[in-house]
Amino acid sequence: MSESESGTNATRFGTVALVGRPNAGKSTILNRILGHKVSIVSSKPQTTRNRIVGILNDPRGQIAFIDTPGIHRPLHKLNVRMMDHVRTSFTEADVLTVMIDASEEFGKGDEYVVTMLREQKEESPDTKRFVVLNKIDLLKKNRLLPLIERYHALGLFDEIIPVSASTGDGVDRLVELFFANVPEGAPRFPADDYTTQPERFFASEVVREKVLQHTSDELPYTTAVSVDRWEEEEEKNLVKIYATIVVERESQKPIVIGKRGDMIKRIGTEARQELEAALGARVFLDLHVAVHERWREDERFLGDLDWPLGGE
Repeated sequence: MSESESGTNATRFGTVALVGRPNAGKSTILNRILGHKVSIVSSKPQTTRNRIVGILNDPRGQIAFIDTPGIHRPLHKLNVRMMDHVRTSFTEADVLTVMIDASEEFGKGDEYVVTMLREQKEESPDTKRFVVLNKIDLLKKNRLLPLIERYHALGLFDEIIPVSASTGDGVDRLVELFFANVPEGAPRFPADDYTTQPERFFASEVVREKVLQHTSDELPYTTAVSVDRWEEEEEKNLVKIYATIVVERESQKPIVIGKRGDMIKRIGTEARQELEAALGARVFLDLHVAVHERWREDERFLGDLDWPLGGE
């Protein structure tokens, strides 16, 4: 019986996993839906490395969104951990939402995603599966219908929704469909929360975002940010953050530091300003650069980077 038939206004609670290839727009659409920045965004692939939980509180209920790393074939232990986050989200989702960059041609990477989805359907046939065709603002109109037909022919999806995460076109309709397809239930998170990630983890991600924005293309896969100390002085409304930007080679340090330290100063200034706005406090941000040649293969180091999210 539907809510209208029962005469009730039961609220809904469910989990929506956002999955897809790198740069499909998962983090962008999550930030737009929530009206808050919870996931960092970059044009460079593999920006999201962890599962990020965002929480939408709405008169219709509450939805927990899981933003996941882009689906790819893993080459390092770091990438294996990233893909583990993706597969875990498959098992938790009431609605598994596959984000597609509609402006790109269908290729081998998309075939890889479809193969994963077929396996997921066999394991969890009752899970709702949406495909979201993102970036329709970059797509010629005569290409949209054939793309919809291609995904319809796969027989995998309950809904096919064209959207533009950057402009917001179609996003309200998408959220309506999410609420229509998650079960009735009580909220599981406080109404004021919009993410479960600790501030310390968010700070490291903001710094990493600025590194991605301002450094060369060779660095995105080979940089990490570790928050070493976090001190709060409540009487001064001040947060002191001491963090290390980790690179793999000595030759990469000068790229991050810049001439006369201008690059690391720029990264630090932009990160500090964003963190002050997010934390509602003054921020002292101390950044250093260190070399760890095989950090992507170092399980202990990767575990330290993941520690704030380990309980999720």
